[in-house]
Amino acid sequence: MSSNPLPADLCPATRAIHAGRPPHDPDQPLNVPITMASTYVAGGAKEYGRYANDAWTAFEDALGALEGGRALAFASGMAAVATVLDLVGPDSVVVTARHSYLGTLGVLADLEARGRAKSTLVDISDTAAVIDAIDEDTALVWFESPTNPAMEVADIPAIIAAAHEAGARVVIDNTFATPVLQNPLALGADIVVHSATKYIAGHSDVLMGAIVVADDTEGQALYDVLKGRRDLIGAIPGAFEAWLALRGLRTLPLRVERASANAAELARRLADHPAIEEVRYPGFGGMVAIVVRGGAGPADVLVRATRLWVHATSLGGVESTFERRRRWKGEASTIPEGLVRLSVGIEDVEDIWADLKGALDGL
Repeated sequence: MSSNPLPADLCPATRAIHAGRPPHDPDQPLNVPITMASTYVAGGAKEYGRYANDAWTAFEDALGALEGGRALAFASGMAAVATVLDLVGPDSVVVTARHSYLGTLGVLADLEARGRAKSTLVDISDTAAVIDAIDEDTALVWFESPTNPAMEVADIPAIIAAAHEAGARVVIDNTFATPVLQNPLALGADIVVHSATKYIAGHSDVLMGAIVVADDTEGQALYDVLKGRRDLIGAIPGAFEAWLALRGLRTLPLRVERASANAAELARRLADHPAIEEVRYPGFGGMVAIVVRGGAGPADVLVRATRLWVHATSLGGVESTFERRRRWKGEASTIPEGLVRLSVGIEDVEDIWADLKGALDGL
């Protein structure tokens, strides 16, 4: 079990390496072993495989240390999303960004169709409009920053302040920014959600999600409720998946640093290419959106014309991937037909630029 307390003043890169390790005792392994068990001998704290696993605990300790709170691991990002949204009571309102992950919007639409909740979609970059949409009926304000796939950035402190004044909780999906670049709990958010499938695990080989809450009295109450829901529903990751995700998290700061540097350079070069109508880059992170001139047709040609860039719907891996988002019928009509979302990897920037530029030149 992970039980190696860390000094409070460590930097994120150090926390990512050392959090969630076994104690420094003789013959202890450096990594928490994978425990493949569905059942434990009765009388202890674990009892059953749906309630606890040492690999989850180690991963949760490490992610919690990076986000500045207490983490819970889930079977997928959507399992984490659905668990939080399941707490919304009847007739409550969820204010959320109109440009959000399709799965999140899908759960909200399902809840609304079943009379479980109502949702109000807002332009998260229009702070005044967001604040105006929050009232006494609002239970949750849920958003991403940057948004997926529009790459809009929210005024997080202002929105949190307005939500709390109205008595609403704030949930921030931190998948794009990662805890290396942004800590929403430190800004006052109540809950942070991750698709750990993406940057956290980072190697396109794990499906996992996570929820993080503050490490205080109110956060403990939320933690107990959310863990209770996870135990009841069984939305738990496998031990091997948790172990892989933790191994990926160890290099998260390095990967984010390299992907961010590559993305910033590509955004600069793409802005001058005649085939590009618009480049959307918030100035941090490894995600970039481009709008290809001519709309869907040229954009579809682009994603099939590269050798290194992979046409794929996920993101946050070591490899560079991209896709035209409007190929998904559920994507918002406010997303341009020619918008291509780029997840910039950690390859040599000259190689991925040459590959991308060659495909763009061919348009």
